[in-house]
Amino acid sequence: MYLEEQVALVTGSGRGIGRAIALALAEQGANVVVNDVVEESAEEVAARIEEMGVAAMSVVADITSEDAVKAMVAAIMDRFGRIDILVNNAGITQDNLLMRMSEEQWDTVLAVNLKGAFLCTKAVARPMVKARHGRIINIASVVGLTGNVGQANYSSSKGGLIALTKSTAQELGSRRITCNAVAPGFIETEMTARLSNEARQRMLERIPLGRPGQPEDVARAVVFLAGPAAAYITGQVLAVDGGMVM
Repeated sequence: MYLEEQVALVTGSGRGIGRAIALALAEQGANVVVNDVVEESAEEVAARIEEMGVAAMSVVADITSEDAVKAMVAAIMDRFGRIDILVNNAGITQDNLLMRMSEEQWDTVLAVNLKGAFLCTKAVARPMVKARHGRIINIASVVGLTGNVGQANYSSSKGGLIALTKSTAQELGSRRITCNAVAPGFIETEMTARLSNEARQRMLERIPLGRPGQPEDVARAVVFLAGPAAAYITGQVLAVDGGMVM
């Protein structure tokens, strides 16, 4: 358990990929702060983590609000006195073709997916700089590299998140803080379960490994980047996509 005694904050970890990441970090001994906008989901994951023998804390916070993010980080510091790992996982989709996309759809997705990551990174940077140690991992997407029809807002937010990753890596590297991104491809979650059989088949045809990924595939990549084996890796984007994007 090479993350023992470390404290990890995972945003949007009440379900899906975020939940898998929170549990995987706990398996390696990390104490985990579960953030979500749904209180019941956050509490369920936190309870599961405590059953694993490590400490957990559930926090309901709107990461698009700077005041809410500051309050969340202050509460974590009061409880644990440190934040070693930040996983910016929270994200939403509001798909539409570009010419039909409303300003609200654009603003809402950019606020959660990109502004939220910025606010959380900014808030944890100070205690990490003071400790001269930290791991920041942003959950991007392969569509942030390629774009995608009907996802101008989502693709832009994930492309921006990749750029934020590289800028953060450059700014904080001298303080022994790394910042990397994981870019999932077609991962089986509640979101992808809504795809039609035809759309699912089209996606699978683009994947050399011939199968969709699981949330645990993404979680294992995050655990690697959070651990000592990745101490000399920063500013990178690791695609977990079965070879979909090369």
